[in-house]
Amino acid sequence: MHQLTYVTQQALILVLVASGPPIVMSLIVGFIISVFQAATQIQEQTLSFAPKLVVVFGVLGLAGPWIGSQLLRFTFNIFDRFPALIQH
Repeated sequence: MHQLTYVTQQALILVLVASGPPIVMSLIVGFIISVFQAATQIQEQTLSFAPKLVVVFGVLGLAGPWIGSQLLRFTFNIFDRFPALIQH
């Protein structure tokens, strides 16, 4: 049971680490656009969508190999631990 708890904890941490860069960049871009909209009194709802979309895809493109390697490392770790998970 301890192994399963550990694997679940590691999976949740991996989700946080892998999704962190796109989410943080989206928050930063959203904040900058919100300040711009407040300063110029432009209240267009779609103005923040396109730049955030571009930034998130850009970050995923740049961080994709790193995220993929982290997921692959975790997958190999799970397959290595699989016999121990079944026995307990």
